[in-house]
Amino acid sequence: MLELIDLSTLIILGLTAFVAGFIDAVAGGGGMLTVPALLSLGLPPHIALGTNKLAATFASSTAAFTYYKKRLFSPRFWQHAFWGTLIGATLGTLLVDVLSTEWLEKAIPLVVLIAAVYTVWHPQPKVDNHKLPTPCPKLPIKQWGQGLSLGFYDGVAGPGTGAFWTVSTMSMYRMNILLSSGLAKAMNFTSNFTSLVAFALLGHVNWALGLIMGVCLMLGAFIGAHSAIRFGSRFIRPIFVTAVVVLAGKLALDAWF
Repeated sequence: MLELIDLSTLIILGLTAFVAGFIDAVAGGGGMLTVPALLSLGLPPHIALGTNKLAATFASSTAAFTYYKKRLFSPRFWQHAFWGTLIGATLGTLLVDVLSTEWLEKAIPLVVLIAAVYTVWHPQPKVDNHKLPTPCPKLPIKQWGQGLSLGFYDGVAGPGTGAFWTVSTMSMYRMNILLSSGLAKAMNFTSNFTSLVAFALLGHVNWALGLIMGVCLMLGAFIGAHSAIRFGSRFIRPIFVTAVVVLAGKLALDAWF
């Protein structure tokens, strides 16, 4: 595949991946850039989604480790969310394998656009509480429900998963954006890695492209995670929504018209 792509296209793809990694670590939703970028190369949707999971695993592992190191994520407290995410992502990826290429080509641009609109215009809860929620009988149920649903979505499509995790966590547990982002990055890594294993076993990964994008995503995620912890996410949203709408719009035109 690499020999069919010229150097300038590879450079643009690498820069897109770097920006996506940065955005994903700051606000979530980097997949809204990388999936359209891979599809624009002419990759079949199954291969684009699988290759994106390889690249995204690099970025999410870097961001997750950064938040964990800063004590913004507690693995033991969120163990039910972890198992729910793992199972949901596996089921979602298996579903993708049986969907037709034609259906995916038409559906993915719509999913990207809906995810972008939700991420940008959904009001984020104003929460200052820098504490984990108090344990109660409903907590495991909430974690399982959140993990299964968002893990399944990440397995099926993926764009916007990190942002959905952050917003839903702030709403459900009344935690501030840093703790919510810490959970989002850890669960995003869980679903990315789980889906990657399934896609790889099904033969839906372009390893060369995925590794190149993965390194660029990882660098962007490292810088983005540290920037998010220091500055917050508001400064990146105007750039984010512009890039997403342009890329998704191009995909929609190609797929539907």
